[in-house]
Amino acid sequence: MGLAFAAWLVAIASSTSVPAANANWPKSLTLTTASPGGIYYVYGEELAKILTEKVGVTINPLPTQGAIQNMKLLESGSARLGLITMSTGLEGWNGTGVWTGGKKSRNIRALLPMYDNPFQAVVLQRSGITTFAQLDGKHIGVGPRSGNGASYGPVIFKIVGIAPEFSYGSYNDIATELLAGRVDALVTLLGAPVPAIQEVDAKEAVTFLSLSPEQMDAIRKQIPEFGPAKIAAGTYRLLNQDYVTIGVPNFVIGQADLPEDLVYQLVKAVFESQPRLLKATSAARDTLPQNVVKNTFLPFHPGAVRYYREIGISLPDALSSTN
Repeated sequence: MGLAFAAWLVAIASSTSVPAANANWPKSLTLTTASPGGIYYVYGEELAKILTEKVGVTINPLPTQGAIQNMKLLESGSARLGLITMSTGLEGWNGTGVWTGGKKSRNIRALLPMYDNPFQAVVLQRSGITTFAQLDGKHIGVGPRSGNGASYGPVIFKIVGIAPEFSYGSYNDIATELLAGRVDALVTLLGAPVPAIQEVDAKEAVTFLSLSPEQMDAIRKQIPEFGPAKIAAGTYRLLNQDYVTIGVPNFVIGQADLPEDLVYQLVKAVFESQPRLLKATSAARDTLPQNVVKNTFLPFHPGAVRYYREIGISLPDALSSTN
C-alpha cells in the first residue's frame, strides 16, 4: 500500500474502570483513516487512543487514501475497523461504484455515526476567483485518488457544466500547492474544519466558493445520497457567515465477524468519551447516538444494536437483525 501503521501504540490504561480484554477478543485491531491534513486522520488518531484506553485492545490507526481504500481493506480482511463516507459505503454495499468491479461489499457493518462531510471549495483571495464558473479550465486539488473529493469532485463539476483539471495528493500537499500558486482551488468532501484549509486560511486570505441553489438541486437529483449541509460561521478564520452547501454523512464501520461484546464496548466507549473526541476536532459534535438515523442501508453490527437498544434508540428492523 505504500503506507505504514502509525509508529506509536497507545498504552492500555490500568484503571479498574477499564474492562479487561476478553480472552476471545483480538489483541489488536487496525483502524483505517485517511491522509494527513483531513478530518479522518485527526478523528481516527484520537478515536484509536480512546478505544485502546477504554476497551483494553490496542487500536492501530492506519493512514490510507480514504473511504474507498478503507472499504477494500475491510472487505478483504486486511483491517477490522474503518471510517467511511456513506455514499462510498452505498456504492460498495450495492457493488455499483466503478471501483467495486461489480462486487458487493457484504462483510461490513455500521457501528456509529461520526459527522457530515460538507462539500467545500476554497481559493486564495488574490486569485480574483469568486464563482464556480471561473474554475473552468483551472487546476483544482481534490485530495487522494481514493478519497471522496477525488471520487465525487469530478462528477459534481460535470453536473454543473464546469471542466477543470484535477490534481491529486494528500490534503497537506495540496494546501502547499495552493499557497504556491500551482493549483487554483482546494476542493474537499471532509468534515469541517479541514486542517489543510485551516493551514491555508492562517497564512493567506481565502474565499469560499458557494454552489447556487439550482446547482445544489441538480447535484442532489443525480447523486441522491447527498443532502443539505452547512458550515457555521466562525468555523474558519475568515468565514463570517454560514456556508450553505451539500454533504454526506460519515460512519465508523467494522467487519461483520467482530465479537458482539467487543463491538458493544467499542461503541459505548466512543459515546461516553465524546467530549474528549470533540477536543480533537469540532466535527465530533455530531458523534451522537441519535444520528444513527443517517444510515439508511447498512446493517448495524449486533454489538452496536445491543448498545442502541440499551439506551432506548430504535433501529429499523432491516438494519438491526442480530442473525
